[in-house]
Amino acid sequence: MKSKTMPEELFFSKTRDYLDSYLNRQCGKSPHTVKAYRDVLTMFRRYILEEKGVSILKFKFSECTREFVLDFICHMKDKGYVPSSCNQRLSAIKAYLWFVADGDITFQPLAMSVSRVPFLREPKLNRDIIAEPELTALLSSTPDSKMGLRDRTIMVLLYDSAIRLSEVLGLKLSDLNLITENPYIRIHGKGDKERIVAITDKTVRHLQRYIQHYHPDSINRNHPLFYTVIKEQMNTMSPGNVERIIKKYADQVREEHPNLPDKVYPHMLRRTRATNLYQSGVELELVSRILGHNSTQTTRIYATPSLEMLRIAMESGNQPSIEEPLWSTDEDEMARICGLR
Repeated sequence: MKSKTMPEELFFSKTRDYLDSYLNRQCGKSPHTVKAYRDVLTMFRRYILEEKGVSILKFKFSECTREFVLDFICHMKDKGYVPSSCNQRLSAIKAYLWFVADGDITFQPLAMSVSRVPFLREPKLNRDIIAEPELTALLSSTPDSKMGLRDRTIMVLLYDSAIRLSEVLGLKLSDLNLITENPYIRIHGKGDKERIVAITDKTVRHLQRYIQHYHPDSINRNHPLFYTVIKEQMNTMSPGNVERIIKKYADQVREEHPNLPDKVYPHMLRRTRATNLYQSGVELELVSRILGHNSTQTTRIYATPSLEMLRIAMESGNQPSIEEPLWSTDEDEMARICGLR
């Protein structure tokens, strides 16, 4: 029986269906995820045009060989991309090819071949967290002003709830449940997944003061919690704005706290909180739920043992074990146990 040959179709002829129909409508991926895939395929197209001199109107699936993709990986490495970024782009190309192969079996050999392109080994990094003295200084560095209240509330909420920056900026007034025995916020996370995160009474007080100043007598509960006003229009605050806020206060306290990491950014507050929870004895599964992870495997990057935890483990391992003798030393008793007289 003759094997089918791969159709000579243009490589990018199915990207619109993949991005707009499959990922968006069928898989329900978030706009952020769809954008990430679109960016990778766009980057791949530009590589094909600028480095290989092949137009989008001519590049075919049959030309996207294993060796071609390996060359693309080498190109990214030469451009200075870190292994994790190269792996992310490789994963997106593989996913696109499997989508095409699922729709047409004749593309499966190609998808299989490219799927064997190995991911780069990623070095295990020591991810910085903020120590308690530096964290206290950072959260206390805001001035006693309306803007200082806003900045402090953002940083306190980022740390206390350990939620992502995008999740903080996606909060609406209706997502806050502050007047209850167990206050919490409702998070709309990655993949449009919803979860509940408890917050401390201290954070509740910060939020209440913030709302009094920034949402006085607000009737519309769908207003964004944190916002900027541009041309008299309320807009959700941008991630870049929050990054600048945190960097500003980190730079202010660094002289008195030289142990503060050189670069402080929003996700570092989330990582610090997660690590502190784990080191305080909170089960990894519970930390995973708080962070909104699908698997505890993802959470393990935050499961860094403290020096105290290591010391206790070392000391417990050095204790000699004292075992009670299994058998009685009484001759007659031993004989009875053995069924003798």
